[in-house]
Amino acid sequence: MRIKEVIRRLKKTDRLTLVGLLIVAALCVLVALVLPKFVYRSFFQADEAQEAASTALFRHPLTGEALLEPLTELPQVAGVMIDNHEDAWPPTGIDQAFLVIEAPVEAGIPRMLAFFSEEQTVEQIGPVRSARPYYLDWANELDALYSHVGGSNAALDLIASGGTFDMNQYWWGEYFWRANGNRFAPHNVFTSTESLRAFYLLREEAGVAPTRLYDVWSWKDPEPTGKDGVGLYVDFWAPVYTVDWEYDGESGQYLRSQFGRPHEVESGDRIVADNVAVVVTEIEVIDNVGRREIRTLGEGEGYVLQDGIVIEATWKKPSKSERLKFYNRATGEEIAMNAGITWIEVVGDEEDIRIE
Repeated sequence: MRIKEVIRRLKKTDRLTLVGLLIVAALCVLVALVLPKFVYRSFFQADEAQEAASTALFRHPLTGEALLEPLTELPQVAGVMIDNHEDAWPPTGIDQAFLVIEAPVEAGIPRMLAFFSEEQTVEQIGPVRSARPYYLDWANELDALYSHVGGSNAALDLIASGGTFDMNQYWWGEYFWRANGNRFAPHNVFTSTESLRAFYLLREEAGVAPTRLYDVWSWKDPEPTGKDGVGLYVDFWAPVYTVDWEYDGESGQYLRSQFGRPHEVESGDRIVADNVAVVVTEIEVIDNVGRREIRTLGEGEGYVLQDGIVIEATWKKPSKSERLKFYNRATGEEIAMNAGITWIEVVGDEEDIRIE
């Protein structure tokens, strides 16, 4: 029987069903032909968008952290003087600082200036200790709140003459506290990011907070090697304060030891860094107490350790308000820092360090 005859004899409802089936079959064929190309194109475009995003990331100006969109203004910065006398161990909060600058004070004992960004939450930072003149230059380049407990006469005179956004525990004691019991003066003063923010807002409302105009470093992503790399030894001329930075190829970070032991904060977390830099500069003992004068301005030799290698560098800081930066000694180009935490070791002579 011919097909036309079969269709003619079918009931009207049956004919409608058959037409519907033929339409569905045609659509299935169409989908089978078009869908693979559409899916391929969609995935390909998604991969392209992801690749474009990964190569055009915005960076946090202080840490180099990748951001989905740029910040609308530079974050507020607070620098806290951290005590490193052996009676002050272990410290708290310094492992969460995005930048730490370590330099010697009396008797070759190193003291740290630890920097925190306004969006951080650190419940306890310290022990907080007194100011020295050279730390002011490093704080001022970040338009930072400078937090300390008293200071040398030279440092306090410089603060009084203006230019430093100052938070001295002697005058602003409500933003600090003393941890008595397991800590003893003068190694028992602490603060927090909450206190630092509260003070900043108070002074900002009074119209005395600085305008944030600080420069930023160039950034790149860390490149873990998976194997051992070059480390750094620093001798601050007091055996108990010798420092080792050992490269961990798995994490791509540098692990800090002090006096031959892992340097840990009170929580038990070890201090680590993504970059370790060295500033070699003139350091002179200027009185019978052993206070130091350290040249912070100009330029000099230095080193940057990152990704398990060492880059011979020149450090430059043209003025008190301009940012300390590191440049490749061979090419003259600014060295891009790994996103994350940076420690800067300040020494007076090449003999004070070993890179191996």
